[in-house]
Amino acid sequence: GLPIARLVLATNENNVLDEFFRTGVYRPRTTAETLVTSSPSMDISKASNFERFVFDLVGRDPAIVQQMWREVEAGGCFSLADGPFAARLPAYGFVSGCSNHADRLATIRDVWQRHGLMIDTHTADGVKVARERRVAGISMIVLETAQAVKFTETIREALGRDPARPAGFDGIEDLPQRVEVVDATVDPVKEIIVRHCRKCRE
Repeated sequence: GLPIARLVLATNENNVLDEFFRTGVYRPRTTAETLVTSSPSMDISKASNFERFVFDLVGRDPAIVQQMWREVEAGGCFSLADGPFAARLPAYGFVSGCSNHADRLATIRDVWQRHGLMIDTHTADGVKVARERRVAGISMIVLETAQAVKFTETIREALGRDPARPAGFDGIEDLPQRVEVVDATVDPVKEIIVRHCRKCRE
């Protein structure tokens, strides 16, 4: 019942999802094609959990989804641009766009100059695309995703100054780091979760 007109999806240069919502083609990237950017949480070669959305899109038919992902896992892609599901895609209300490093710098700078708010690189991608997709008379909400202090180098490049550090981050570099290497199997991971949850309760 929430009155949302459209969902605006922003990506960085790794625009797998932007490509899908513009063209109907889902084409994961190889490792070599995946770029390292200044908004690193978006540096993906494929979209995690995307098959859940596609499952709804194809009428919740698991056989269709399995066939599509067989094509993807074989190094290919799939297209919903011309098939029977193409007409369903607009009904979900997604629009998309992408941003690059120069866009991020310009957006961080503009938001700081206009509003005195220092935003992180991922939020800058969101603001840049949101501005492009605004519709007159409809409010636009952009979800902030991280602290600007995590991206000091890019903030310095955009604004010529370091971001202010929240009090909770003071001395964080000096705190002990804990690493435990385990086999990538279910039981050791479960054991760590149980052990740490038990410590929290104590």
